[in-house]
Amino acid sequence: MLTPMVAGGVVFPGLFLLSKNTLQRLPQLRWEEADAVIVSARLVSSVQAVMASTAGYIVSTSCKHVIDDQHWLSSAYTQFAVPYFIYDIYAMFLCHWHKHQVKGHGGDEGGPRAPGSTWAVARGYLHKEFLMVLHHAVMVLVCFPLSVVWRQGKGDFFLGCLLMAEVSTPFVCLGKILIQYKQQHTVLHKVNGALMLISFLCCRVLLFPYLYWAYGRHAGLPLLAVPLAIPAHINLGAALLLAPQLYWFFLICRGACRLFRPRGSRPPSPCQTQD
Repeated sequence: MLTPMVAGGVVFPGLFLLSKNTLQRLPQLRWEEADAVIVSARLVSSVQAVMASTAGYIVSTSCKHVIDDQHWLSSAYTQFAVPYFIYDIYAMFLCHWHKHQVKGHGGDEGGPRAPGSTWAVARGYLHKEFLMVLHHAVMVLVCFPLSVVWRQGKGDFFLGCLLMAEVSTPFVCLGKILIQYKQQHTVLHKVNGALMLISFLCCRVLLFPYLYWAYGRHAGLPLLAVPLAIPAHINLGAALLLAPQLYWFFLICRGACRLFRPRGSRPPSPCQTQD
């Protein structure tokens, strides 16, 4: 178990540092640290999402029996991804810190910061990103032990499908980068917003009814009968996982309505969600 976790602990922070240093030091780029940090964090999130969704596709398509079939990637990638969620909490804080400094709240450039300013930024970060931080903490402290210990090798198909929820993350990250460079009105931003909306709906919201339908097909049950046929704690876990997805999807839809409405006011981003 330690080998995949150690590998993840090296790959994700290492990729972040490599990307940040490259963006800052390449003669053709010479980006400011704030821009390099924010873009590098988005890049790492996108890479992790591609890896997770690819692993999930391989696992889910390889498991014909939704309960008993196993695939080595299911446990291996779960262990590999644990350090990512820990790293990403810190990476999100760095992004928030640099945005805070750019807005001029960090004191004069080169001068000392006001006493307690670090704690003020940390509190602001937790307030703004509370749901995302909670999501990451639950993934590490609850979902990881459950997937490795409690499952006892059962249900790799369902775990693979859950990994494919990350399909929408690269579109979310690209949207935030476009906003960072004030490209909200470009065709690319609108196309990316539409793809983000569709992928989030299919891979994060409709995923849960699909999982119930897949189990119902396996057990010979209609979809509406599945919740009554499985243990209550599974229904509770699914509801807790679905709830933040519905909230984020609401934010995406609200932003998309503003983005595609007739011109008259500057539309804000539809990208007010997670990784």
